[in-house]
Amino acid sequence: MKLQAVIPPQLLLAANTKPFMTKSVIQKPSFARFSAILSSAILLLTGCDASTPSEQTNPYSSVNFPVYIAAENNPGGDTTVSIKPFASFELPSANMDRRLRPDFHAGKALANQPWVKAPTITTARDGLGPIYNARTCLMCHIKGGKGFIPADANTALMGTLVRLSKPGKVTAGNVKAGVNPHPVYGDQIQGQSISLAHQLRHSQKPDTLKHDVAPEAYTYLNWVEHTFTYPDSYQVNLRKPELEFRNLGYGAIGENTLFSLRVAPAIAGMGLIELIAQKDINALSDANDANQDGISGRVNWVWDNKLQATAPGRFGLKSNKATLDMTVAGAFANDVGITSSLSPSQPCTKKQVTCLSQPNGNDKNEVELSDELLELVVNFNRNLAPVNRRNPNNDIVMQGREIFYQTGCQQCHNPQFKTLPSTLNPHLGEQIIWPYSDFLLHDLGPDLADNRPDFQATGSEWRTAPLWGVGMLEAVNGSGVLLHDGRARTIEEAILWHGGEALSVKNKFVHLPKQKRDALVKFVNSL
Repeated sequence: MKLQAVIPPQLLLAANTKPFMTKSVIQKPSFARFSAILSSAILLLTGCDASTPSEQTNPYSSVNFPVYIAAENNPGGDTTVSIKPFASFELPSANMDRRLRPDFHAGKALANQPWVKAPTITTARDGLGPIYNARTCLMCHIKGGKGFIPADANTALMGTLVRLSKPGKVTAGNVKAGVNPHPVYGDQIQGQSISLAHQLRHSQKPDTLKHDVAPEAYTYLNWVEHTFTYPDSYQVNLRKPELEFRNLGYGAIGENTLFSLRVAPAIAGMGLIELIAQKDINALSDANDANQDGISGRVNWVWDNKLQATAPGRFGLKSNKATLDMTVAGAFANDVGITSSLSPSQPCTKKQVTCLSQPNGNDKNEVELSDELLELVVNFNRNLAPVNRRNPNNDIVMQGREIFYQTGCQQCHNPQFKTLPSTLNPHLGEQIIWPYSDFLLHDLGPDLADNRPDFQATGSEWRTAPLWGVGMLEAVNGSGVLLHDGRARTIEEAILWHGGEALSVKNKFVHLPKQKRDALVKFVNSL
């Protein structure tokens, strides 16, 4: 059974906040308080069955969206930090014990550390590549925010990734990878290398470069644009990327290959996501659409290197990572070329012989990043705090909140969870958080499909993207692009690309008056 996204009634009594309905529903504050109490009583009586068939015949009924409470202003609960005076997603949880802060900053330094080619006089930061996409973790997640994507075809990708694989059922030897890697290029294009010619590429003609270890390819984007026209004749320009590979380092890729462009996501709040109970995520799933609402969220079962077994995924754009430490270790190996006990293989494939023959930065345990250093970076990621909301009480924002629920956005962008208790990180435990995601896979239709399966995720399924902090992306590092490939430049564009399970919700948005569309967008940007 899919649970209606509602705020637990006990939260309405939390702190000293006075619940109230938004002005467009109720104008008199005295009646607002009565409405809040009445809504609490309704939720207490109905419990899990708050959304009944009779209610769904009137999607604009006020009972379909929860009473606003001040707790919504702190998306990370007590971990939430202020975005002022500097816009950043690299701040430690506000309630983190000060004794943990030195390790947090040590992990941050490691995440910012540029790795260098092996061997060097230092053994602490050598082993880069031999092929890679970034010298540091935070080159992709600048200030903890989104990655950059070129606006035209004149600049090669830098820090933005291209996944690739071959079609067909995953073979027995690739079960742990979840895809069929390309036999030469693997499952990801590495656009940089330790080659001196690559480092000097800007001063030479690309066709004249002579590499000892060639980058796999220089990738460029051609943007294809079209105009979307609303029923009220208002128009929005939409774009989508087409990949262009230049200077392929290891021969032709071949036509029978699947590609997927991936922009690095913002990383604040990952430790809180880690502590969401799996049963709470499962409760939102409805793989066979038993309630026939058109929404069929489901869990992606993936490989867990620690357990050496399959486990539910919740990290990654297709929920293809089970744990936070696997996410970080995988990024080190595939994006920087730095191995660890959780990801011990270089990104070079068996057919890239010169790449495999290069010196590495291995320690006595035959990896380049020790478990201790990996844990520092994982804990840095774990303790990055969500930022507080902006202008949450603005009249238009509050109206947009109503429209968010009325159109059904919360069916996938589930507002709220409570994290599990944690003995290792007690400050992250038992927090009421507002990520606006169900962390499930949803089919978003052919327009957003990359046609590339990943474990159990199909080529048109994506994990619901969390919305917390989305309105601050541009301010954090200048990159406010949205969706997996960065095609959307605004919340509005992102909505207009939705299809599949989200088509009905998108159509409701499209048929709203422009003033109400703008209000919904303003609400999402306040999160």
